[in-house]
Amino acid sequence: MQHRTLNANGIRIHAVEAGSGPLVLFVHGFPESWYSWRHQLPVLAEAGYHAVAIDVRGYGRSSAPVAVDAYRMTQHVADNLGVVEALGHTEAVVVGHDWGAPIAWNSALLRPDVFRAVAGLSVPYTPRGLVRPSAAFRAMGGAEEFYIEYFQQPGRAEAEIEPDVAGWLEGFYYSASGSAPPMLPGTGSMATIAAGGRMRDRFARPEEAPTWLSAEDLAFYTAEFERSGFSGGLNRYRNVDRDFEDFAAFSGRPITVPALFIGGSKDGPTLWGAKAIERFPQTLPLLHRSVILDGCGHWTQQERPAEVDAALLDFLAALDRR
Repeated sequence: MQHRTLNANGIRIHAVEAGSGPLVLFVHGFPESWYSWRHQLPVLAEAGYHAVAIDVRGYGRSSAPVAVDAYRMTQHVADNLGVVEALGHTEAVVVGHDWGAPIAWNSALLRPDVFRAVAGLSVPYTPRGLVRPSAAFRAMGGAEEFYIEYFQQPGRAEAEIEPDVAGWLEGFYYSASGSAPPMLPGTGSMATIAAGGRMRDRFARPEEAPTWLSAEDLAFYTAEFERSGFSGGLNRYRNVDRDFEDFAAFSGRPITVPALFIGGSKDGPTLWGAKAIERFPQTLPLLHRSVILDGCGHWTQQERPAEVDAALLDFLAALDRR
């Protein structure tokens, strides 16, 4: 795997690539990096694709603009377009996980001429609706504070995380995994935070490290965030209402390119996105498959790499037959 620094959309984007052929662009979520796709890159390269995973703006070795509104969805889509161009391609299949999934979905929504197909992991496609996201998240929290609300105030979550990056990441990763109870609001999970509390107060703690996250894996992520900090990643959450305004013209709009969804039966966003999955026949009319991995938590491509690899290769082969 080769590391590259690309000039995309006027900023620096760090990319890791393997193989040659049609471009498959991987976009990670929070709190991760290109490294979350470490299992997929060599497999797709071996299958004849140019597999590229980026550090999203604000993460790793990519630029981290200071302004909160520099992380609105339209900027992330523009970054993806810039990466495709910088790599010398005119089109790509875009694959995203967690926040990377909405970035991938919206890349295909806005530029289907460039993003010829899309796969989303964990977070199902939900077209822009009529309810402002901040209001919807307040309702989801009930008597407590939904975690996306908790992330809204600049500096608040950062102050919790920074004193012990490794310990916070380990707790966050484990608590959203298939080894912990599902991350659902109102169940005592970290999906909601008690008044005056901290997210880490709701972490489940493993007796032993999960098999999908080695000590070396945790050390890699820790080093990345100790260098970059967390504000860039958290600023994505702080733009949900700006995105609502930016996408007003796309309210209810389906995605018109071939699509794949992969979720976990114990993954919070997949579970609370059940109604969005039910609407896939309308919102993703060219859906190839919707795959729910039994017992899988939030870290889909890391917890169940072989099954994710197989689903992606099946999807890509179907595209090649079209």
